[in-house]
Amino acid sequence: MEYRTKYPKTVSFLDGPKHKIDVDGSGVEQLHIVVKKSFDELLKIFVSEGFTKVKFEHKQPGQIGSGLNLKLKKPWEMHVRMVDLKKGLIGIHAEVEVSRDYLQHLFSQRTPVVYEVAEILSKYQVEYKLWHDRIKKDVHDIIDNYKVKLANPLLPVFAWKPMLFVIGTIGAFYGWKYLDTIL
Repeated sequence: MEYRTKYPKTVSFLDGPKHKIDVDGSGVEQLHIVVKKSFDELLKIFVSEGFTKVKFEHKQPGQIGSGLNLKLKKPWEMHVRMVDLKKGLIGIHAEVEVSRDYLQHLFSQRTPVVYEVAEILSKYQVEYKLWHDRIKKDVHDIIDNYKVKLANPLLPVFAWKPMLFVIGTIGAFYGWKYLDTIL
């Protein structure tokens, strides 16, 4: 099943100028959600929404703790990381990608998301701002949005954990058979 969302396309800043969010070969330019809450408070909010800690990930510079993920409709998941910013602020980076339960996670497309996280924060009455890291300014207003569609992987998603069990079991039988013939 494909995943559809929207993402800010044109934004304005407090001092007035409009800016179009860039799209290049690696995707859209990422905006960050910035909150004035502690990591522990945010962790409680995300866990109460069904997020779980990510066991294996590439940590980003300044990342606090482990990332979190939330299973969405198969095969998608939302991955959230929190980074420590100056002055008691925490930046939240979020993206939707093929779940790490599937082999396709390693080479599938992914997209940053903000509205999904903003909805969760609003539910818990957490004030937030959008931050444009490259320009180093708070986003004042969102003028319009991209319509983003993540297509399903071309090949059916393949769960790698059961594959390891099958390979391990077959390997153990062949190992046992080999040892039985030489002993």
